[in-house]
Amino acid sequence: MSKVKTSFYCQSCGAQSPKWIGKCPSCGTWNSYVEEIVSTAVQPHEWKAPSDKKKEKANRAQLISDINPENSPRLPLPDQELNRVLGGGLVRGSLILLGGEPGIGKSTLLLQLAVRLKNLKTVYVSGEESGQQIRMRAERLNSDLHSQCYLLTETSLEIILQHLNALKPDMVIIDSIQTMFHSQIE
Repeated sequence: MSKVKTSFYCQSCGAQSPKWIGKCPSCGTWNSYVEEIVSTAVQPHEWKAPSDKKKEKANRAQLISDINPENSPRLPLPDQELNRVLGGGLVRGSLILLGGEPGIGKSTLLLQLAVRLKNLKTVYVSGEESGQQIRMRAERLNSDLHSQCYLLTETSLEIILQHLNALKPDMVIIDSIQTMFHSQIE
């Protein structure tokens, strides 16, 4: 676990101070010290004993033009309009929140997507409808029920995570997020 604290850095030369000072002792610039958040954390790829924690600078605001754009590979979806809205498909590890008024077809769109992704193991988690209701909707959509789509009707986050750890899906669809809850399991 990381601890968050603040430190002060000179914008001109990068010198550090535990408190704000008016004139930088390193470069002599006046009023150049700014406060930044610093976290103490162990790098994920290099485990060390707790006493050997590394100090690292936390993220800070950057000009958008200074950020290196990396093209993340996208997973094209079977729905071309959804691909267009998502910029060409889904990015691995991304989270998409689909919102709208009740009854406009969010659940139907997500179920249609889940059963049409035949090359991906998908878990469709429903906290509002029974498995029978969802299957009947899938049949009305003329969906292939032999796809890699698993259905879980559950609202407990802990139980959902246990199932996801066992199944190790490529994609998870939660319908809907406001029905999920977290409880303390000892």
